[in-house]
This record gives sequence, C-alpha cells and structure tokens, in this order.
Amino acid sequence: MTTPASVEIPLDQAAPQAGLVETLSPRVRRLIAPNGGPFTFTGTCTYLVGARKLVVIDPGPDHGGHLASLMAAIGDAEVAAILVTHTHRDHAPLARALARATGAPVMGCGPHVAARALAVGETSTMEGSNDLAHQPQRILKDGDKIEVEDFDLVAIATPGHTMNHLAFALPQEGSVFSGDHVMAWSTSIVAPPDGAMGPYMASLAKMLAREDAVYWPGHGGGLREPQRFVRALIAHRRQRENSILAQVRQGTSSIPAIVAAIYTGLDPRLKGAAALSVYAHLEDLVAKGKVGCEGPPLPGASYHEL
Repeated sequence: MTTPASVEIPLDQAAPQAGLVETLSPRVRRLIAPNGGPFTFTGTCTYLVGARKLVVIDPGPDHGGHLASLMAAIGDAEVAAILVTHTHRDHAPLARALARATGAPVMGCGPHVAARALAVGETSTMEGSNDLAHQPQRILKDGDKIEVEDFDLVAIATPGHTMNHLAFALPQEGSVFSGDHVMAWSTSIVAPPDGAMGPYMASLAKMLAREDAVYWPGHGGGLREPQRFVRALIAHRRQRENSILAQVRQGTSSIPAIVAAIYTGLDPRLKGAAALSVYAHLEDLVAKGKVGCEGPPLPGASYHEL
C-alpha cells in the first residue's frame, strides 16, 4: 500500500539498510532491525537519542542479533529510558530484553487495546501482530515529557494505526519520531477493531497543525517537509474513501469486490492489507451514516448506500 505516485517524497534516504548504525543528527542515531518484508520495508527503525545518556525508541522485534547490535551501539552510555510507540510485534517485544540488559525503565504506549468492543463471533484481525505481554513501567499521555540532559522527548497521542500509538517530539531539533503513524515509504495500515479510521484521520490533522521540520518514522528514511506530506496523506485517504463510497453506490457490496475494483495492479501479498484498509473506511462510513449494512460492520458484511 504505497503513497500516491503524484506525491514527491523529500526523503533523507529512501531505503536505509539494516544492521548499520547511522548518525542522523547531532543527537540521533538509527539502527534498523533485520526484519525486512512487505510490511516492514527494510526493517524496524530503532533510534538512539542522546550521547552520554540515551533514550532508545522502539527496540524492535525479539531478535538476539538486533539486541547485540543495540548493546554495541549503546556502549558505555547510560540508557535513561526505553520508549515504545505502539505494541505491534515489530516494535515492542525487544524492550523487555533491553530493559533487563540495561536496567532502564520501559515507557511510552500502554498495553494493547482495541478501538471498540468485539462483535459476537468477531476476532481481532491483528491479534497475532500485537505484543500482548507489553507492560511498561510508565504509560505516557499526550504532552508528557521525558527530560534527559540536553534534550526532551514529548509524547504525542496519535491513535488510529493502533489505539495506543504515540509519536515522540524532540523539540531541540524540531523533529518527531512518528512510529507507524506517518511513513514515507508506505501508507499506514488501519485495521479494525485494533485500529480505526476516524481517530487516524484526526491524528493526521493533529500532526498537520504542528511545525516540525523532520519525521523519523518506524520504517524507511527520514521525511523532510512533513506537513506537506501529511496534507497529501489526508487527501489520499479522502480520495480512497470517495472511491469506496462510489463503488458502494454502484452496488459493489463486499470488501473483496471493492478491493478488486479500486486496487488495480496490487502486489498479491498486500491484498489482505488492502482489504483491512477498505474495511476501516467502511466502518467509518457506517459511523458517519453514509453507508449501511445488516448487523455490525464486519469483514464479511454486505454494504449498501444510505
């Protein structure tokens, strides 16, 4: 699920490599986990912020080799905190091993929570992707600040991709660690009932109102001129919603049929993700009173115009 081809992406590096410790700014280094794939690009970006005292953001998957690389990059520095943006398994699990190795507290997002109660017979579409063992020592709320020597990290609540998703601002550099909320290499998956399109769009609008200079995302290269790109993401999502609504008005009633109609030339490996995106939009359209269905909006429901 890629960003619109018409959007020029001002990247620092389009395809950063796993296993390399890269200096991105005076305070920020990046080490990418070896878990590349169709949903993770070249792998999960782990960030080390600071020098003598560090904060590690998104340690990544439970991978011994990545832990060893992280410990080598940390060296003699003190790890003041381990921050996690959200509880997907490619971001959170290694936090526990890193905490044991460094003695640092795990902070950031709270435990996994669904966007809504499950309907009768419904199962979580992304349950296998969630780190259900995540239990941080401190849950950060919107605006909470971590102060470490010459820099601060400020939590920004950005629910939607997951309902516990946080981004972290670094005011001293005008940058934001955007997790999976905004990435330049791909659009973010929003998968009900774990995520929800309404909160995701509201979170994009929230980020658009900020004046940050660069985003460091959970996957892929850094993003300059982020407001411009977030504006394009919002337009892309609105266009997708309009396309789905047009298909429903034409009588296309099932999610697989809508996916086939609007995702032409899609990589077969991403059809499941496309179906989840359509589902998220339909759920939001039902909530807005623009689309109806028999019973609750579920993946197998038949949808119609209201």
